Amino acid sequence: MQLGSLEKIVGHTFKDKDLLKEALTHRSYLNERADWGLPNNERFEFLGDAVLELVVTEELFKRYPEYTEGQLTPIRSALVNYVMMAHIARELGLEQFILLSRGEAKDMGRAREVILANALEAVIGALYLDGGHTSAKKFICAAIMSELDEVMKKGLYKDAKSVLQEKIQETKKITPNYRVMKEIGPDHAKVFTVGVFYGEECIAEGSGQSKQDAEVEAAKAALEQLT
Repeated sequence: MQLGSLEKIVGHTFKDKDLLKEALTHRSYLNERADWGLPNNERFEFLGDAVLELVVTEELFKRYPEYTEGQLTPIRSALVNYVMMAHIARELGLEQFILLSRGEAKDMGRAREVILANALEAVIGALYLDGGHTSAKKFICAAIMSELDEVMKKGLYKDAKSVLQEKIQETKKITPNYRVMKEIGPDHAKVFTVGVFYGEECIAEGSGQSKQDAEVEAAKAALEQLT
C-alpha cells in the first residue's frame, strides 16, 4: 500500500499510519485477511461524517451570512451527499487505495459509489484523529468546498423532485410517481434503485442509500433528459 502517495493527495503526513490504513479497510477485506490486524473503516466513517458536516456547515455559515437555515441546508446536502462524495473520491484517485475483497473489487455498480463515499468520510475521520480539526478542515475546504461554485452555478442544491413535478405537471398534466425497482446489499449498506414514472412509463432510475436519496437521483436523471 503506497500510503505516501495518498498522504500527498490529502495534504497530510500521518504520525500514526495505522489510522490511514484503517480508514481504507472495507469490511469485505477482513473476510479474506483475518490476520490484517485492524478493524474495518465504519467507525472512522461515522466520525468523518460528523466532522465533514460540521466543517461544511461552518464554511457555509460564514460565506452566506444573509442565508436562512432553510437556504443553507440544501446547499450543504448537495455538497455532502454520497453521489458528490463518490465523485470527489474518484477525482482524488482514492479508489486505488481502498482495501476490498476480490469479489467486492469486481463490483463496479452503485454499491461501489457508496464504498467510495464512505471511504472518503473515513479518511476525513482519520485526518481528524491524527491532525485535529485544522488538518481535517484544510482537506475538506480543498476537496469538498471547492465544489461549491459548481453546486451554485448548476443549482444542484435545488429539490430535483419538486422541479421535475412542476415541469411534468406543466407539460404533461400528470404527476410523476416513484417505485422501488430493487434493493441490494446487506442491511448496514443497502442500496435502493428507484424508478420515476410518468403514468406507467419508467422514464429514469436512480440509486441511493435510502429510498428518498434514490428518488432524488431518479428525478435528477429525468431532468437531464429534459435539458
